[in-house]
Order: sequence, then structure tokens, then C-alpha cells
Amino acid sequence: MNASRQHDFTRTRALVTGAAGFLGSNLCDALIANNYDVVGLDNYFTGRKENVAHLLNDPNFEMVRHEVRQPYWGEFDEIFHLACPASPRFYQRNAIATAKISFLGSLNMLGLAKRCRARIFHASTSEVYGDPLEHPQKESYNGSVNPIGPRACYDEGKRIAEALFFDYHRQHDVDIKVARIFNTYGPRMNQHDGRVVSNFIVQALKGEDITIHGDGSQTRSFCYVDDVIAGILATMDSPPAFTGPVNLGNPDEFTILELAETVIDMTGSRSKIVRTKLPVDDPKRRQPDITLAKETLGWEPKIKLKEGLEKTIAFFEHELSLAAA
Repeated sequence: MNASRQHDFTRTRALVTGAAGFLGSNLCDALIANNYDVVGLDNYFTGRKENVAHLLNDPNFEMVRHEVRQPYWGEFDEIFHLACPASPRFYQRNAIATAKISFLGSLNMLGLAKRCRARIFHASTSEVYGDPLEHPQKESYNGSVNPIGPRACYDEGKRIAEALFFDYHRQHDVDIKVARIFNTYGPRMNQHDGRVVSNFIVQALKGEDITIHGDGSQTRSFCYVDDVIAGILATMDSPPAFTGPVNLGNPDEFTILELAETVIDMTGSRSKIVRTKLPVDDPKRRQPDITLAKETLGWEPKIKLKEGLEKTIAFFEHELSLAAA
């Protein structure tokens, strides 16, 4: 924690948008553990009350139902802006709302940061690189994004959010931190969000066919949630001169087929792999270059895929047992 950003020797006051989501709730846990005073915002479109239920009796945590497309007022030292549906199944359900969340939500949080003179973190995404022509992807790569495709509401939404952050930094000297987060998995993922790790685990545990798009040769790099949260905190606590963007992800690259086979093996499932049509603009390769994070933040992921999958499988086994009870 940067002591220079504390006021009157009190706890650091933090606002977390998207606090009931997968990443947001895990971040709230980490902030509370680090003695922060936390206010969480969520409209519960994709976030779940169960994700933050264990924090509601903590005197240092407050949860507020709020839509970030509308302004929010308060006094904060730090703002963690994570609000936005992150899986294609959810963000394409209402594409216009998704674009509005990225633009208006970022605009409102940046306005709040300007007024409070708060440091503000933006959870951007590897999707700003689109279907990349550069591999692995460095922060200097400007991306290959289809601006009118079905994923554009999210991809271009996050790109305009980054533009707003840097314009507020240049024009109003707002203290910004921007991280591009790659595929993240772990406990509290929504089993219905359509992302590959949660999809494959739930299908395997239920003995259903595991569905992969295309031939499964497309690659992803999977980072366990605890590592990503550590990266977010390291980014937020970096010197003021470092704004990012910085890649946060695991550079270990796996094909989707390899992931499916690993999940089947680890769950002991009899599920069969079946192939479906590849979605429009689905990236063929995804792997972060994390040199900047290593050199500037001293950060790199520590948890290997199988170790993280063990914890994630255990979480979904518990979730499914509760649903069956």
C-alpha cells in the first residue's frame, strides 16, 4: 500500500465497481485482507450476491446496488473499475448496454477520480488486441479488431475506455493505472457464462459432451485468479509515473483441445469431445508478453494450470452439489 495516498492516517478508502463479479469479489477479499475500507458497486447483471455474502458483516465493507452508467458520489483514495460483462454470452446479450457500460461507466468513474483526486485502475482486456497478427502480444501492439463485428461492443468498448483513461490523464492529470487482463479462471466463475474453463469443467462433472469451437487448435493462456489479483494490486501500487497499459496474464500457452483433454483427465469424466462452429472473430491465438510486468511490477504468475484447475474443479463440484441438494 502506498502510504502517501492515505488521508489522515486512516484506512485507504477504495471503491470497487463490478464488486459482485468473479474478479471483483476476489479483489474485495484481497483489499479487506489488506486493511482497506471498501465500497462495492454492482448492478447484479452478471455479478452474484453469493460472491460477496461472506463480506456483508465486515465493518470495513459496504455493498451498493448501482448501475455505473449513472454517476456515483463518494470520497475515495482509490477506485478499481472492473464493471463490465466479460464473457461473449453475456456481453452480446445486450450489446448496446455493454458499449455504454464501457464508455459511460469509465466516464463516470474518471469524473469521480478527478473530483476526489483518487488513483484509478481500469480492468482492460486482452480483447483489445483482437485476432492478433503479433504473437505473443506486447503492450505496444495496437491490435487487429473488427469494429463492426458481434464482439465489437466489448472489444471496442474496452478500447474507448482506455482512450478515455489516457485523455483524463493527459488533460486533467488523473492518476491512472491500466492493465490488460488475459484469460482468468478460478473459484466464483459463473458456470453459465460460456467461458471455456467453466464450460469444460461443468460439462465434465455432469458427464455431458464437452463442446469445443472449431478443431480446438486455437490457443489461450490461462491465469489463475489469485495471480491476477496480485497483479492488479501491484499495478495499483506502482509509482505514479507508471500508467500502463500492462499485460496481466500467464504466458503458458495451451490449445483449447489440450485444455479439454486435461479437464477430462482431472475430473475422471467419461465426457466426449464434440466440435461446433467457430464463432465470428474468435481469436486464433492469445498469449501475453509479460516482460513489462516482470520488469516494472516485479510480477509474474506462480500457479500452474493443473494446480489452478484442481481448485476450480473443487469449487464447481461444491456448486453443483448445492444445486442438486
